[in-house]
Amino acid sequence: MIAEGKQAVGLNRRSFLVGLAAVGALGLAGCATTGGGMSDADAARIYGPLPNERFPIPAVNLSKLDPKYRRQRVRYDSKEAVGTIIVDPRNYYVYRIEGDGYATRYGANVGRAGFLWSGEAYIGRKAEWPIWTPPKEMIARQPEAAPYANGMAPGLNNPLGARTLYLYQDGVYTLFTIYSTIMPETIGRGVTSGCVGLLTQDMLDLYDKTPVNTKVIVIKA
Repeated sequence: MIAEGKQAVGLNRRSFLVGLAAVGALGLAGCATTGGGMSDADAARIYGPLPNERFPIPAVNLSKLDPKYRRQRVRYDSKEAVGTIIVDPRNYYVYRIEGDGYATRYGANVGRAGFLWSGEAYIGRKAEWPIWTPPKEMIARQPEAAPYANGMAPGLNNPLGARTLYLYQDGVYTLFTIYSTIMPETIGRGVTSGCVGLLTQDMLDLYDKTPVNTKVIVIKA
């Protein structure tokens, strides 16, 4: 990922974010009620630095994150199995079903206007510090991504970040991911071409709890 105010080969991190591609189908709906918010002290602890990662992760600048997007346990009425991931792009949330009428809720960024989608998929594979390869459709829209046609090495500049969950339908990779970001200013916004981003600290929490073949539902926005 690219630190604020810096660029890599003329292509900054925001350009990467708005260029990530995704596909989807089958509109679905959900219902949730919120619980209590996270305290500032807890937020400072949960969103603190991660120095032991392969590429050390900085603390989240909480002044750039609306408190409503902090991770929390909430009431969520769902018949889906424990572990199911539900994406609510209209409200910029990702839920992990915990059972007994509860879910863990994470703030997210989602697809910008014209790139919103809805549907059902599953986690086909997972990756830590993945290589990022821009789809040919993105390169056509953003030629500055062409230098990475054969892949961008892992690291803080890589737009997929520290962890990525890849979504599949019928055995085929959809080009859609749930990825990690160190840019809190993107949470609660539509900035991508359909992919969903969580703060790295939240993504590590979700990633560790999510096995391959986990069901994912994206609610129609």
